[in-house]
Amino acid sequence: MNPCDDPLELYRRMLLIRTFEERVLESFARGLVFGTTHAAIGQEADPVGVLSCTRAGDVVVSNHRGHGHFLAYGGPVDGLAAEMMGRASGVCRGRGGSQHLHWRDFYASGILGGTIPLAVGMALAERERRTGHVVVAFLGDGTLGEGVVYESLNLSSLWKLPIVLVVENNRYAQTTPIEQHMAGSLPARFAAFGIPAIERDTTDVLEVRRLAQPLIDAARSGAGPQALILHTYRFSAHSKGDDTRDPAEVESYRRADPLPVHAARLAAPDVERVEREVQAAVDQAFRAAETAAPADPRSLTPALGSER
Repeated sequence: MNPCDDPLELYRRMLLIRTFEERVLESFARGLVFGTTHAAIGQEADPVGVLSCTRAGDVVVSNHRGHGHFLAYGGPVDGLAAEMMGRASGVCRGRGGSQHLHWRDFYASGILGGTIPLAVGMALAERERRTGHVVVAFLGDGTLGEGVVYESLNLSSLWKLPIVLVVENNRYAQTTPIEQHMAGSLPARFAAFGIPAIERDTTDVLEVRRLAQPLIDAARSGAGPQALILHTYRFSAHSKGDDTRDPAEVESYRRADPLPVHAARLAAPDVERVEREVQAAVDQAFRAAETAAPADPRSLTPALGSER
């Protein structure tokens, strides 16, 4: 049985992402996280719903806003916390930081748009090896302004590759509203290359799961690339604090917060228990990371996530 068939497990995974990212922002303000970091608070239903439909061996390609994808994939919360603090116990030995992660079959890069040709190459490899595995690639609305994405869509369709492209449209490319940076419709971008696309405005993890499963199944069966466009919203700033949006707008979207939307289906005692367990796990992970040894840039030891 898939553990994600349990609605409480879906809530646990979304809450873990939310609690982790809130702690990340707090830790950044304390000077414990270096460089930059991009939270996806408010978007938790997307990775949890989509990745609950994958199988062992499927490949996930993420981007600069990838903590939620990593945790939904099943990545270790303690290893991610340590990685973001530049510790040797991090999943990439403290070298990847917030944006450049590798663990098992999970890959992330902060190069906007650069992840999509990588994902297409991985899908080609899985097809040629006849593994039956699917590649799931997450991208934002802003990524669709990158030309290399369209070269990748063309090849993925031409070669009928096993890839599902998940567009998380949080309505802003950094601080630019989508109306000011994108012409035409999102589905039409995929239709131009003969790629079927399903589009929904939803923050319901069960609906995301219902939408994603047939697309992943189709890609796995040889039907070629599929696209899922999810209109969502991030409550957090683009990065640490560069937020120019109207606070009233942000507050209006909180009515569709994916956590209470799903929690309303669950028994209150179960929700409270999961909240305690998740908080304890995140607390423990960050405590351990704070006291762990810093990364040694001279070490050539392979990253912890390098073994498949």
